[in-house]
Amino acid sequence: MPQLDFSSYPPQLIWLAIVFFALYMVLSRLALPSIGGVLEQRRDRIAADLDEAVRLKEESEKALAAYEAALAEAKAKAHAIAQETRDKLNGETERLRSEVEATLSAKTADAEARIDEAKSAAISQIKEVASDTSGSIVTQMIGGRITKAKVTKAINEVLKG
Repeated sequence: MPQLDFSSYPPQLIWLAIVFFALYMVLSRLALPSIGGVLEQRRDRIAADLDEAVRLKEESEKALAAYEAALAEAKAKAHAIAQETRDKLNGETERLRSEVEATLSAKTADAEARIDEAKSAAISQIKEVASDTSGSIVTQMIGGRITKAKVTKAINEVLKG
């Protein structure tokens, strides 16, 4: 094996140094700068992406805050509209109820007046019938005649008492 021959060590060491130096120059002048450029581009791109992510996060937080504010405002408006409608309907219901109560009161008063008229008419007819009947009964029982005025007075006293 020629590598183990001690007489060829100095030329091998010289070639090793030349190849090492050439490889170092090629790598330091060509490969390493392009690798460094790629790493720099990656670092810049990552930093830009992180900055963009922070910016988008802030925008989304602002949009969320605006959405929540709009939602709260919409809820408040809906509540106000619902309360307004409820009040309006309550007022309308109260107005209709009072109209119905007034109508019912008028009808009740009219009915009570008619009932009082019918009652008075019935009582006068009952007094008349009672007077005639009582007069006939008294006449048959005692055999004498009794005046209609006395019978009417007696019936009125019984009805009052």
